[in-house]
Amino acid sequence: MSNAADNRQTTGQTAESLMALMRSLGARAHQVRAATRAADHYLAQDADGEQDTGAWLLSSAVTMAEDLASDLDGLSRTLKERNAEAPLQQRLVPLRARAHQLHAAAKAADRFLEQDNREDRDTGGWLVPMAQQLANKLANELDDTLAATRRPAAADKPAAVEPHDPAMARRINAATAPLRGAA
Repeated sequence: MSNAADNRQTTGQTAESLMALMRSLGARAHQVRAATRAADHYLAQDADGEQDTGAWLLSSAVTMAEDLASDLDGLSRTLKERNAEAPLQQRLVPLRARAHQLHAAAKAADRFLEQDNREDRDTGGWLVPMAQQLANKLANELDDTLAATRRPAAADKPAAVEPHDPAMARRINAATAPLRGAA
């Protein structure tokens, strides 16, 4: 096999492994989103057992968010060291920031909810939905990045639509969502 063929095969394998890594990061972001959503639900319940479940879910979300932020940092460093995938490197900057924001919000919520002071627990209760919003944004942004990575030529063309474009699905869902209180 020639060197050019070897390079094409290696590049193809690298692109496939990068896509698999991005899919894995996206799946983990959705897990953090689900954990923060469930924590918010259980923490709103009155029973102690439900509160304990919510606290455990939030603690799990803190760990998952920290791991996700660390993995995004590692991916960014690896791409920077290889001087490759400049568009992906640029897309990772806001993803890394969002992942660190999510980790900070979830960690702060967890710490405030552990306090005995009612005001601190209220603050923690407010931070949980904030962490949930950040988790939603991160998961959606990772989905968008994955879609753009799959179709780099079309990423710059706003008119191009992929059949399973997550951004388009969200826009359609938002436009067709029923209004609250409408009869």
